Amino acid sequence: MSRFVETLVASARDNVGEHARGLTTGEPERAWFRTWAEVHADALRMAGALGADLGPGRAVAILAADPGLIAPAVQAVWLGGGSVTMLHQPTPRTDLAHWAEDTLRVLKMIDARLVLLGPPFEQLAGVLADNSIPYRNLAGLGGDDVEPLAAPVEVAEDATALLQLTSGSTAEPKAVRITHGNLHANLRAMVTAAGLDPERDVAVSWLPLFHDMGMVGCLTVPMAIGMSTVKVTPADFLARPLLWPELISRHRATVTAAPNFAYAIVARRMARADDGDFDLSSLRFTLNGAEPIDPAAAQAFIDAGARFGLRSDCMVCAFGMAEATLAVSFAPLGRGLEVDVVDADALEQRRWAEPVSPDAERARRFALLGDPLPGLEVDVVDDAGRQLGERQVGRLRIRGTAVTPGYLTVDGPLAAQDDAGWLDTGDEGYLTNGQVVICGRRKDVIIMGGRNIYPVDIERAACQVEGVRAGNAAAVRQDAGSRRERFAVVLESRLAGDEAAEKVLRKEVAARIVDAVGVRPSAVVVLRPGSLPKTPSGKLKRAATAAFVPTSNS
Repeated sequence: MSRFVETLVASARDNVGEHARGLTTGEPERAWFRTWAEVHADALRMAGALGADLGPGRAVAILAADPGLIAPAVQAVWLGGGSVTMLHQPTPRTDLAHWAEDTLRVLKMIDARLVLLGPPFEQLAGVLADNSIPYRNLAGLGGDDVEPLAAPVEVAEDATALLQLTSGSTAEPKAVRITHGNLHANLRAMVTAAGLDPERDVAVSWLPLFHDMGMVGCLTVPMAIGMSTVKVTPADFLARPLLWPELISRHRATVTAAPNFAYAIVARRMARADDGDFDLSSLRFTLNGAEPIDPAAAQAFIDAGARFGLRSDCMVCAFGMAEATLAVSFAPLGRGLEVDVVDADALEQRRWAEPVSPDAERARRFALLGDPLPGLEVDVVDDAGRQLGERQVGRLRIRGTAVTPGYLTVDGPLAAQDDAGWLDTGDEGYLTNGQVVICGRRKDVIIMGGRNIYPVDIERAACQVEGVRAGNAAAVRQDAGSRRERFAVVLESRLAGDEAAEKVLRKEVAARIVDAVGVRPSAVVVLRPGSLPKTPSGKLKRAATAAFVPTSNS
């Protein structure tokens, strides 16, 4: 069996008895704890029930919300030699007809031999049947009367373990192919870099399992090394964000992870909480990744948590992407949030990250994201592929044992690496003392008057205005590549629909953006909450947002 599957089996073997570690689901109404040995036993029965539907090279898709059902199901597929694809789940504002259509395209792209359905997605069964796609219901699969799989199916290290769907802004689906070797390499690197100790550490997570940080970081890693973890759903978190610190307090969690927007939301909620509501003193590793890190929002979380015992050095800013399985770099442990402050003019005009004083008039603040993890390399090159030096801004590339060999697309397989093994991340950034710094997505950079302006700087400025929903402003590039390139800003606000209030808000947002980046937006568009197009994992879709910008600026 592969080294990755060996770790799953070893984790199950070691987690029996009174002090066994495992998975807790069902919080907060009905907590349900199972040891990893019990999850493994369920997985063997599921694999036995699936029988010939599993096997090397067979792609199995899973659509379910309950982590308690998903955990043994994904392990069953791996034990049976197949690959797992976690299908994107619809949100309350998703058009279900479009979602079903997109799902069918994905299933065709990955050549899915089977779909495993769990609540509340049984309604897709009819669509699958109409399109001759086999499916099984997870509920009740692998009961006590089922003969379990006798032994894991042998697969090679380069066999596909996970087909991670990307959540970009393009209409065409694409899946990152993660091999057994990739998974093993990245999980071992993360365990080393995070100093994870299965006997001591406990994780709490609400992250979606169709996203790499939720699936790999907060389920697969704990399951593989035998570390206790508490899993709830994104819907649980969004319905009540303070459930997250409540679960950390209740389970004495030491490890958690989330994108920056979640830390911003919880910081505001905790600031209004009563003394003694939480006890966050157990946290030692609080990962911040999956989207651009706003140092101000990260610091707000640290400050709000201090009243509840949160250590100021627990936040670990990270660089990750599905193409690296999950993690590329972690900031050093025990140092907390560290920020690089650079001159905005040098950055925008000379592509040089020149350090300046934190109180400089024209400054940009970037979180330091640490050194590459063991087995990975990061470099920076210019448009011609020439390697750049310290603090020179260019294209970030990665190479190493955790990097995907390629993608599956609707047009067939696509290689991800060049002849030397490098993968272009699509990010612009630089290195300083070995640490990675990301400035922004290359495709989103707005070029005006010879300056490279990053949308995130515009969006953060807009979100500082009272009335703008935090994390819900998008800078839209217009006339890209032309001499008259410009940008508009589209934002969400509860003031939408009030003509007088909207007018004031637009004026304040434009003024704040001019103060921040020295350029005025061509338009500021105010939408009602929930209107901005986002990916299934919650990231802004800037290209799709352009549809909200009027063609005339009059």
